[in-house]
Amino acid sequence: MLEHCERDINTDMQGGLNDGYQPSGDLLKDRVILVTGAGDGIGRAAAVEYSKYGATVLLTGRTKSKLERVYDEIVGLGYVEPMIYVLDLAEVGEDELMQIALSIRKDLGRLDGVLHNAADLDVLTPFEHIDQASWERTMRVNVTIPFLLTKACIPLLREQKSSSIVFTTDECANKPKGYWGAYAVSKAAVQNFAGMLAIELQNTSVSVNCIDPGATRTGMRLRTHPGSPIKSYPLPAAIMTAYLYLMGPDSAGVRGHVLQAAKWLENTRDDRQYQIKGATIIP
Repeated sequence: MLEHCERDINTDMQGGLNDGYQPSGDLLKDRVILVTGAGDGIGRAAAVEYSKYGATVLLTGRTKSKLERVYDEIVGLGYVEPMIYVLDLAEVGEDELMQIALSIRKDLGRLDGVLHNAADLDVLTPFEHIDQASWERTMRVNVTIPFLLTKACIPLLREQKSSSIVFTTDECANKPKGYWGAYAVSKAAVQNFAGMLAIELQNTSVSVNCIDPGATRTGMRLRTHPGSPIKSYPLPAAIMTAYLYLMGPDSAGVRGHVLQAAKWLENTRDDRQYQIKGATIIP
């Protein structure tokens, strides 16, 4: 049976899709979507975008003040009021995640999508300089928690006619990079986990895919590439088309893909600038 599943599903995790996608304004109407790492960067942008298209977004993250700012932004824009779950993914346990799933069922009655976006990256350093605590923290936040949270949410996701699990991956999941340590290992693990889930859930209503956001104008990019021309990278808001597509019903049946978000850039939000010999060039 497993061999049959592997033949029937697209397990090419580098598969590409049409980048001319235009979402309808009510794409996510009445849907409930949980976003981890929603306090800033790509997670914040996804939370705002999902709300814009009609979803009730469950904002999760470690820092309450950041989540409250995102909450205020969404409400201030007149979008559907979100909910906040303050979670330290380095400390939260399976029982607490199960309780969150139960509270979602009790309070909202449904869950249509999960975006696994939160990630831990310590410092870029030779592997022999990485201590055990740092390694285990990164692997827990980036791999173990997505496993436990997915396990807790699967019963709710299965109940919907079309639901989605989306993992944020990275180039280093497929192309080894020196000095990226546990982060690189964790992204390779997550991508394989997503592929496994896509196979196991192929006969259900739950689609599982990954997105590689590429170089994006985030705090993490500044930490890993200090001194780089940050304005040459797209804003998180400019790469949201891929996130909308995979989280909405239009991608029902799409499984086991890794979308390259850079190929889905929204031109009206792409304000990148390049410096060449003192001249500013806008693409």
